[in-house]
Amino acid sequence: MTFNIRCADVKGVTWEERRGLVSQQISDVLPDSVGLQEAHTGWMDYLIEELADKYDYIGVGREDGKREGEFTSIFYLKEKYEVKDSGNFWLSETPDVPSKGWDAACTRICTWAKLADRKTGKEYVHINTHFDHRGRQAQLKSVYMIHEKAKEFEALPVVFTADLNILEGSDIYLKMVSSLLKDSKHLAADTMSCLTFHNAFPKKFKDYVIDYVLVNRHVTPKVYKVITQGIDGRFVSDHYPVYADCEI
Repeated sequence: MTFNIRCADVKGVTWEERRGLVSQQISDVLPDSVGLQEAHTGWMDYLIEELADKYDYIGVGREDGKREGEFTSIFYLKEKYEVKDSGNFWLSETPDVPSKGWDAACTRICTWAKLADRKTGKEYVHINTHFDHRGRQAQLKSVYMIHEKAKEFEALPVVFTADLNILEGSDIYLKMVSSLLKDSKHLAADTMSCLTFHNAFPKKFKDYVIDYVLVNRHVTPKVYKVITQGIDGRFVSDHYPVYADCEI
């Protein structure tokens, strides 16, 4: 699952007001792993504690590689999976240190984890990120970097989750899905067509599909779903969670 949970700067709808809704939505869906975007330190402290009975996490803050700034964290079912390897890198010319790349407006980070089922031994790699919203060159270079990371694990099932900040069908999207990774939306037998960004806090932009679950050839998506229902009549975020039920 991928879920942009929306950062703190929402006038009239604070993250403190929404945090219980976010943790409830994750608990209701109960994905094996979920890639988050816009999870700042306050979000992380809350979710780590709130989800602790079922989930552990991988991730660091993008600004200092520790706790500062957005986490693109991956939460995974800790009793089901063991972390065999994990890491973080920055979408920039200097990926090993906190840095802003090319024409990006913001520092951008990517988090990945190799997870092994404790019972079966089956492994898969989850890669999660949040592309820049302005820099076209940064977006193009980030596509290349994600492909290179996916190639490192091409013998294993790979799931890539992201708020890509690029539109479905755009030239950059087509580059993203033209190589190792394909869009689960168009592979699953049980699928749907729905926006993922509704921007209702308050509404300033158009509705878009910018959140994705992509997979490599070792993953077979069965169900693709955009979770549009809120909780108690309230939006959980300005993005809908996107869920894919996959076979590896």
